[in-house]
Amino acid sequence: MIRGKDWRQVTIVPPGRPLRGRVAPPGSKSITNRALLIAALAKGESRLTGALKSDDTRYMAEALRAMGVSVAEPDETTFVVAGDGRLRAPDAPLFLGNAGTATRFLTAAAALVDGTVVVDGDEHMRRRPIAPLVAALASLGVRAETATGCPPVTVAGRGGVEAGRVVVDGGLSSQYVSALLMTAACGRGPIEVALSGKEIGARGYVDLTLATMRAFGARIDQPESAGWRVAPTGYRAADYFIEPDASAATYLWAAEALTGGSIDLGAPPDAFTQPDARAHRFIAAFPNLPAVIDGSQMQDAVPTLAVLAAFNRAPVRFAGIANLRVKECDRVAALAQGLSRIRPGLGREEGDDLIVASDPGLAGQTVSASIDTFADHRIAMSFALAGLLIGGITILDPGCVDKTYPAYWQALHALGVELKGRAA
Repeated sequence: MIRGKDWRQVTIVPPGRPLRGRVAPPGSKSITNRALLIAALAKGESRLTGALKSDDTRYMAEALRAMGVSVAEPDETTFVVAGDGRLRAPDAPLFLGNAGTATRFLTAAAALVDGTVVVDGDEHMRRRPIAPLVAALASLGVRAETATGCPPVTVAGRGGVEAGRVVVDGGLSSQYVSALLMTAACGRGPIEVALSGKEIGARGYVDLTLATMRAFGARIDQPESAGWRVAPTGYRAADYFIEPDASAATYLWAAEALTGGSIDLGAPPDAFTQPDARAHRFIAAFPNLPAVIDGSQMQDAVPTLAVLAAFNRAPVRFAGIANLRVKECDRVAALAQGLSRIRPGLGREEGDDLIVASDPGLAGQTVSASIDTFADHRIAMSFALAGLLIGGITILDPGCVDKTYPAYWQALHALGVELKGRAA
């Protein structure tokens, strides 16, 4: 078995031919972590199928177990979640690695606990902002404290959240909004969640949240474009199928486009409801990507598109991506740096925009480019795509893909891509 965590670095050998075959992307990380939390807040037993098993979802599952919820894993794509609709105070701080969804969602859900909950993460998570969510919780009477505006967060739960109205700044992350919405269904009365402005990072992820909530019995009205009213229904147990991960699919769609191949993902692009599926129409236009791409509503697909743009016929500017600076790493900077290691000036920052100079002539060349992933799974997976056309592309810390797509390197190998790994 090819496992990135066994390697310190991996060099991709260009296949020199179209990639053909079938690869099934893993389940959606975004939906899996939403469904895990909501099922944990439901009374009864829920069966989640098609789920992702990765670092991020394991952190969520382990945290829920620490809070008194039964989470069984009968096979590689299923979680069986059972409980009485309540979360208990854990015996120790919840350690969530660099899982943004788990950290933000559980910070809000901790308000439902009767007791103190400390939500913490690794060194990367401790640099990711959470202050807007903490401020929103305070307006609902929830005492939450963070010394730095980032995790760790200490939440003094009082067994529930009172009815009311909460205003949240969703400009940095839609996860703050989703966290409040999911918790609101377990409130002691109706709760209105409103945006402090019209800006919201990747609104499509809020739609995912609402769809998952409704599948477990929640009632949500949207009286205004920037606000929702959540009824205090709680959740009921349900069997729920989780669709494949659209962010993971973008790497395979791009591999197909770069090599002129044909890769069957088992589902057509229009079957995905996740925001990153919007990237497919851009990938289908390669090598004639538009001069400007607004990445605000498909943020996790931007690294894929940026590496694809390196081989485009004309330069591409990526705009609306300021939020990428507060992801697992500063992705704007990481992309500019990695592209410029392939060829000086290939990628550069201009404010919060990323400019990719584009050079179709790179295909077939051999360079010596070691790509620093900054422990970011999306940087690793996207720059591996460059190695399909350019020799000498080496990905450092390839094991970071375990965060959301543990079988990524196996998938490339199954398509016939030779990988030369150096042991960790």
